[in-house]
Amino acid sequence: MKVGIVMGSKSDYPVVERTEKMLDKFGVEYVTRVISAHRTPHAAEAFASGAEENGIEVIIAAAGKAAHLGGVLAAFTPVPVIGLPVKSSTLDGLDSLLSIVQMPKGIPVATVAIDGAENAGILAVQILSVKYPELRQAMREYKQEMAEGVMEADREIGGR
Repeated sequence: MKVGIVMGSKSDYPVVERTEKMLDKFGVEYVTRVISAHRTPHAAEAFASGAEENGIEVIIAAAGKAAHLGGVLAAFTPVPVIGLPVKSSTLDGLDSLLSIVQMPKGIPVATVAIDGAENAGILAVQILSVKYPELRQAMREYKQEMAEGVMEADREIGGR
């Protein structure tokens, strides 16, 4: 099981790093690249076109501003693509979110919240869990841990 993480700029890495940590938590292998949809479109095409052949089963595309990276990658691969909009200085990431989520018919890009790096990793794990039962079980355990954390917080502040 392998996830391809692509960011449009090295400046997106602090967000992407949180996705990597989530994938590490679940033991999912990944490769992380910097490829620009606008500055290196041929590299984006090559990465996406070769993703399946290179064992990549899900792609996470992190991009800010015009944020066309996810759509460009999705155009060249049958592999599911998750868009991770990165907050930019221009419109606080709304521009990125809208660029990623407004895809034309036939080229879907699943999209998480602005800077929703952890959810991008979790969604990738959930997609992979269709094929890998051990990830499905790990996801069940993760959700149980989250529930227990909430219940503990409730007990700490007086909930019974």
